[in-house]
Amino acid sequence: MKVDVILGLQWGDEGKGKIVDVFTPHYDIIARFQGGPNAGHTIEFEGKKFVLHTIPSGVFHPTTVNLIGNGVIIDPFIFIREIDKLAEAGIQAKKNLLISTRAHLILPTHRMLDALSESRKGQSKIGSTLKGIGPAYTDKFARNGLRVGNINEKSFMERYHALKEIHLHTIGSYSADLAGFTFDGLSFDSYEEKWFEAITRMKSFHMVEGEQFLNKSLDEGKNVLAEGAQGTLLDVDFGSYPFVTSSNTITAGACSGLGISPHRIGRIYGVFKAYCTRVGAGPFPTELKDEAGALIRCNGNEFGSTTGRPRRCGWLDLPALKYSIMLNGVDTLIMMKADVLNTFEKIKICKKYKTGGRLTDEFPFELSDDTLEPVYHEMNGWNIQLAGIQSFGTLPNQLSEYIRYIEKETGIPIEMISIGPDRIQTLKR
Repeated sequence: MKVDVILGLQWGDEGKGKIVDVFTPHYDIIARFQGGPNAGHTIEFEGKKFVLHTIPSGVFHPTTVNLIGNGVIIDPFIFIREIDKLAEAGIQAKKNLLISTRAHLILPTHRMLDALSESRKGQSKIGSTLKGIGPAYTDKFARNGLRVGNINEKSFMERYHALKEIHLHTIGSYSADLAGFTFDGLSFDSYEEKWFEAITRMKSFHMVEGEQFLNKSLDEGKNVLAEGAQGTLLDVDFGSYPFVTSSNTITAGACSGLGISPHRIGRIYGVFKAYCTRVGAGPFPTELKDEAGALIRCNGNEFGSTTGRPRRCGWLDLPALKYSIMLNGVDTLIMMKADVLNTFEKIKICKKYKTGGRLTDEFPFELSDDTLEPVYHEMNGWNIQLAGIQSFGTLPNQLSEYIRYIEKETGIPIEMISIGPDRIQTLKR
């Protein structure tokens, strides 16, 4: 058997969580392969809304196993809080949840380092979620990190305090005081206390060597879906660096983040919005700083599910989309939030960039709003509500033309579109 992959093709927030939830009944295992609590996957059904940060989006289907892979980094406090919120809604996530022993931990001092690093950047801030993601990955690659499998070892407390002291030394070099910072409304000491309480609770969860579990499951004929977080344009190697996340968000990240070989990869689903959004700082060639951008934000409720920050909004960027398709080897496109553009009489799509007096459709090494000018193709909007439409065949002509144009330009079929936030508002071809 193969591992199918679902990932985002823009700057995150594409709606991957909803699609994973829709796909889950067809899979035995959902495996999250990178990122941490900086992610926010929103799922709505039966009048309820859930936002997941660490737990895979298949958790709402009790017969499906969910694996947090080795490429994910976990803040125990946030993880346990997420578990408890699900339990309050009657979702017993622990029953079918596995955690890789190789997944790294986010320490309270990682969050402190994140906040200090961002504050020192001044006008060059990257828009970090301040969840400790960058510092935790830094320790991972510096070979200093603590992993989930360490929490049951006798030496865990000794190793924790040794790493904490390294962090405190760095914090001291910033001339910073721990007392001046809060974490989710808690002082550092209170946060650390609850962090250890969460560590104690985590010991009762089912920990596995994720790579062994997945490969054996594949050999037994199990269907596996790998779930990515953030989006391709936030990839640490291929995104709009340095305004990126700290992990590989592309298909290749599923191999290293789960312990599967490339030949195990099956179908690759790329999720994108009918327009573009971005949270935080960084270049955004098609950004709309006018009434149209504000209308997209309002219609789409475009506020970060993790940070609550308003998202920057703009037209669909085809050069960026084609770049993401190339990097990931996408087989199938899934377009989200088509309904957000319902009220537009005219819709634009960026088909090329103009830079240095020439036209290009290639995503550049340095993506700069100052040197890149989007060249648009304008189309008629559908300008009607999509609620109640139940099949591709009954879509308005203008939306069908919009879909065909994207398919022609990318060479990849759009086999599913979302016309509303609920899981049932998803049309399959």
